[in-house]
Amino acid sequence: QVHLVESGGGSVQPGGRLTLSCTITGFKYGTFCMGWFRQVVGKGREGLVIFHTGSTTPTYGDAMKGRIFLSNDRQSMVTLLLINLKVEDTGRYFCAVRREYTGCPAGRSDLWDQDFDYWGQGTPVTVSS
Repeated sequence: QVHLVESGGGSVQPGGRLTLSCTITGFKYGTFCMGWFRQVVGKGREGLVIFHTGSTTPTYGDAMKGRIFLSNDRQSMVTLLLINLKVEDTGRYFCAVRREYTGCPAGRSDLWDQDFDYWGQGTPVTVSS
């Protein structure tokens, strides 16, 4: 059974940074697409970045482009560095994966979440002074 656990959320001041981690278990052999998303007040779930384990290049969405950086040191763990955080970045951040042997979605990043099959519980991020 696929299982995802996010960690690393917390409270920071504007301009600060956080590193989020996602641990993925349950995939044995296949390649898969994973993504980071967030839910902030007043908005639907937004796609931040998607990455296929068979590729070397992540695709960043519009929401935090230029302020987030993905690293994937191991297939089972992915980290997301958030920099220059703003008050409006406050929300809950999720990682998700698609079924094995499927590619990553194309098109608008605010629609990516529709294609993901497994989700973690999320980790909270609070940005305030």
